[in-house]
Amino acid sequence: MPKKDNKSEVPKLDAVQLLSHLFGDWKEPTEDLYESFHIDRIENYRNLIKLPILPHRRSVFYFVYVASGKITRSKLLNQYEVLPNNFFFIAANVTTSIEDIAPDTTGFYCHFHPRIFQQLRPQLDLHMDFSFFDLTAEPIIPVADSQPLVRLMEALKREYDKHQNKRFELIPLYLLTLLTEVKLANPPSSDHQKIKDPAALLTMRYKRAILELMYEKSKVFEYAEYLSVTPNHLNKYVKAATGKSARDLLSEMKIMEAKVLLKQTDLGIGEIAYKLGKMSQSDFSRFFKSKTSLTPKQYRKNTP
Repeated sequence: MPKKDNKSEVPKLDAVQLLSHLFGDWKEPTEDLYESFHIDRIENYRNLIKLPILPHRRSVFYFVYVASGKITRSKLLNQYEVLPNNFFFIAANVTTSIEDIAPDTTGFYCHFHPRIFQQLRPQLDLHMDFSFFDLTAEPIIPVADSQPLVRLMEALKREYDKHQNKRFELIPLYLLTLLTEVKLANPPSSDHQKIKDPAALLTMRYKRAILELMYEKSKVFEYAEYLSVTPNHLNKYVKAATGKSARDLLSEMKIMEAKVLLKQTDLGIGEIAYKLGKMSQSDFSRFFKSKTSLTPKQYRKNTP
């Protein structure tokens, strides 16, 4: 894991801010469409990235595809090696970092904002329709037959490189085809196939709300209000979908965020306690130990 380097928080970056985070003073040439969509070959920029890239969140969805070489990167607290013929998918607002890119690595990097699908598929929900974007999903997707997918990525890059806004409507079409081909090559688990169930759908919306609003809202009733349901309705549906209460799920995700902040920032324990619900340090320490059997101090010091 990269050195923390006195970071006081995990930054959330839009597509343009990400450039400075990745490249420092060097500025990648960008197009008008950059904040909505971008694709490039890894070999075009791998030697320019200022590794390691410290933990951050992005406002865009993205994936990398490795054709040769290896990339070492993380999702939340887990580190992964992205090997040849592997995709690495991650949704917006999820903590990630890049530890290393092997010098012989080739492939593709692509980021995009969900708004590019509005005309093509107004009701598309990337988390629901593509299980690999789920918060708890494994981000590594191996592909046995990569050539059709590589051709789609090459088509995406060709269209993007034409710099013609009038042809932009082809990009979401190609991208949706690519994502669908990956999904069909890796059928989702039976649990994810149940996602159309109303309880599972509301639970997914609840998880996403927690992920986005954790520092602003700390009570179940606040999320219920945000989701336009009653607390009892939310709790009933979350329990049906997960076997956990809405409060337990909120606590579980707070613990996950606390672990990220403890390991990947230099925030004091009292500061983390305040960020995650305006708790006192002693209350937060008791809460954390009740869920992990470690105090926050022990977790920060003794876990890798």
